[in-house]
Amino acid sequence: MKTTLKLILWPLLTLFILSCNTNAEKDKTADTITTEKSQEKTGQAFIDDKSALPNALKLAMGSEDHTTLVAAVQAAEVENALVNVGPLTVFAPTNNAFEKIDQNTLNDLLKPENKSQLALILTNHVAPSNYPIEMLVKNAEKNRKLYMASGEYLEVTNVNGDLLVGGTKIVATVKVSNGWVHIVDDVILPKN
Repeated sequence: MKTTLKLILWPLLTLFILSCNTNAEKDKTADTITTEKSQEKTGQAFIDDKSALPNALKLAMGSEDHTTLVAAVQAAEVENALVNVGPLTVFAPTNNAFEKIDQNTLNDLLKPENKSQLALILTNHVAPSNYPIEMLVKNAEKNRKLYMASGEYLEVTNVNGDLLVGGTKIVATVKVSNGWVHIVDDVILPKN
């Protein structure tokens, strides 16, 4: 009877041990996948968007004139701010606008340790509201300022037929899926 019991228990015990090891391997694999996924970038900016109009970030990424802006947005990790459902208005400086900044200063801003300062500068170009060009003209006429995502207010002025926001000229306007992108010829630096 003892021999028969041993013959039955040993295979069951072996099966149990193998089953535990398999579960441990599954847990280890799940931990590895979870760790890898947590290192991936997440948020709206990294979801494949198939809408007819691009969002503000996709527009900038597809523009040869905004490669410095895209590099700065990625360095500051503020991609999600530009794909927010909106409505939002982005004042997008061109590469030429960034070239007006001292090269050493720009290189310093792109360093990881200056990410928060760069993010402040970039959010100073985003208004969490819908401002088509007609609305900006009305704001200029009424001396209204725009509230920016940085917490600052920018003045809108009409100077000899040129519309300026924060002292920089709007040179073009593009409708995007989440609002408006106004191309500007200077970087709009926060006052603080």
